[in-house]
Amino acid sequence: MTTSTRYRETIAVRLTSDIVLARSQTRALAARLGFGKADQTRLATAVSELTRNVIMYAGSGACQITDTSDAEFNRIEIEVEDHGPGIADIDMAVQDGFSTGASMGAGLPGTRRLMENFSLQSAPGLTQVSVSLSVRKT
Repeated sequence: MTTSTRYRETIAVRLTSDIVLARSQTRALAARLGFGKADQTRLATAVSELTRNVIMYAGSGACQITDTSDAEFNRIEIEVEDHGPGIADIDMAVQDGFSTGASMGAGLPGTRRLMENFSLQSAPGLTQVSVSLSVRKT
């Protein structure tokens, strides 16, 4: 199964308006690829949560949206990264209700549940969260 990149966009995340842009670009790509409304919403929600975390905890970062569809599946991969202080305890950070800020602690665990694939790596100076969702081509 060969995967090729058909679309890739990187959005700088510094302002709340960048969250809206990343979310809308993700939703638009999902619609073009034939994702249903529910899956478009899952992707948009994940991007919103991850980019909001960038602004809240690191101040700035980037969101890369990539079409990695292949012959069998339409697939969108999202990678969000920042160069902030890092996440001290990743295991705790992905538990419902855990937050080091003034939030409900639902963002990372909720994102993990929404996506097929979820990967989180973090150390001081670099946090990367990668998620993806795919739908079988008809």
